[in-house]
Order: sequence, then C-alpha cells, then structure tokens
Amino acid sequence: MDLSILGIPMDLGAGRRGVDMGPSALRNAHLAGTLRGLGHTVTDLGDVEVPLPETLDKHAESGLIFLDPIIAACRSAAERVAALPEGTFPVTLGGDHSVSMGTVTGNALRGGTPRRTGLIWVDAHTDYNTPQSSPSGNIHGMPVAHLTGLGDPHLSGLGGGWHLQPEDIVMIGIRSVDANERELLREAGIKAYTMKDVDQLGITRITEETLERLSDTERLHVSFDADALDPSVAPGVGTPVPGGLTYREGHLLMELLSESGRVTSLDIVEVNPVLDTRNQTAEVMVGMAASLLGQRIL
Repeated sequence: MDLSILGIPMDLGAGRRGVDMGPSALRNAHLAGTLRGLGHTVTDLGDVEVPLPETLDKHAESGLIFLDPIIAACRSAAERVAALPEGTFPVTLGGDHSVSMGTVTGNALRGGTPRRTGLIWVDAHTDYNTPQSSPSGNIHGMPVAHLTGLGDPHLSGLGGGWHLQPEDIVMIGIRSVDANERELLREAGIKAYTMKDVDQLGITRITEETLERLSDTERLHVSFDADALDPSVAPGVGTPVPGGLTYREGHLLMELLSESGRVTSLDIVEVNPVLDTRNQTAEVMVGMAASLLGQRIL
C-alpha cells in the first residue's frame, strides 16, 4: 500500500507535558523503515504546526483549556488527511488523543464525500467526557464525545455536518471511566469491551464481534492509545492504568484486524518519551503498527 505518515505534535489536550514529542519518538523507533520493510511505499508528510503551550493563554473564553489552538491543529490535521488520495493509508502520530478529532474527521471526509466510518478505539479510557462532565477540563478526555456531536460546537463541528454514529464505535481495553462519562456512554449505546471482557472472552472473539458490528461501515479507523497496553509493556504514557492489554494481546488484535483487510487508517497516540524508558513505548507501538500493516511471524 501507499502509506502517508503525518505527525500532530500536540500536548495541549493533556494534563502532562511530553506527548508532543511522540511523533519524533515513533520516527526514531524506525516507523517508516519498518513499514517499508513490509513492502509498503511510505511518504512522511512531516508535522502539523502546533504552538507550544508556554506561548499561549491557557483558558479560552469558554473555559476549556487551550480550546482555540486545539481546534486549529485538529482542523489542519483533518484538512491534510482529507486531501490524501483515495488509495492512501494514513498513519497519524500524536500527540495527545484529542488529535483524533481531526484525524477521524479527515479520514471520513477523504474523497470529498463523507463516508460511513467505523472507529475502533483501543484505549484504557473511553474519552467520552463533555466539557460539562469532565472533572479535569482536559480535552484529550473528550474526543469521542465531540466526534459524535456532543460537547463544544466548535470541536464537534470540525466535520461540518458529519458526525460519527455511536453504533459505529467499538472500544477495546477500557478500564478507567469517570462516573458522568459512564452515563453518557450508556445513553449513547456505544459498545465498550472492558478488560474484564478481555479476560472473559479473549481478544479473538472480541475482534470477531467488533468486525461484525462494524460490517456496514465503508471505512475503518483504528485509534490506538499507548496506555491501552499494560504499563509494564508501555511505560511511557501520561495516564497509565494497571491491568491493561498484554504485549501479545495487543499484537493479536492488530494481526486479526489486518487479516480482515478492512482497516483504512491508523492513529498512534499518547506516547510520552519524557516518561519512557529508552524509547521502549515508541518501539512497542511501531511493532503494533507493523502487525496491523502486514507483519507476520511466519
């Protein structure tokens, strides 16, 4: 395939600094070379321009932290992804998970006509808070809600009139949900597989059910937060939660999704090299990307 790498070095949506260096860490972990080694043509498009938080006023008039520059960065990411040719597979690198408001929107709008898009959200957190429900006010805990049309209209309106449908979202690896966020998820009817489900059902069955649930979508976007993995596997994240996916569970999920032939785009987000050990988390996430894009043991 033709792969296009785009970095969004943004940590404006997070509560801790460092994930703005995630795209560089992933590149230094030989992302492009690894994907070329699988036979793909790889073009690195560089990075979306994102200002440093130290140069900005923290609060917008709305009260949301760094709202205006987050909107600008997500809009730029959406426009650059949407402009890619139809046959291209975008690999977008965060940055905190708020970048997905731009990347998912851009992938849905590629070709000029909105396409029904399925979202596989691999994360310890559901990120379904709104500005009203969020205990922290950090926007990286709100992207899925905004993609479905909830929350601040400036963020939920990045796709014009397009929004994700809640029935087209599946979350995997969940183990940390705020109380108000839980109620919003139930109201929306989003399918979320917690780590209890992973323990009881196994990754193979969960992947099969996910693909069946999303079988009517035209595009399938995987948004992989490094903190979905257990901190023993991926220590370089800002919001680690014990009890996550194992190394093999993560790879098996990616391998099964790859075998389906249905995934059309990928996010890798929340890699924080400041908190990492010798770039371990970036290297692990490059391996996850490779498994999604065709790497096999035999």
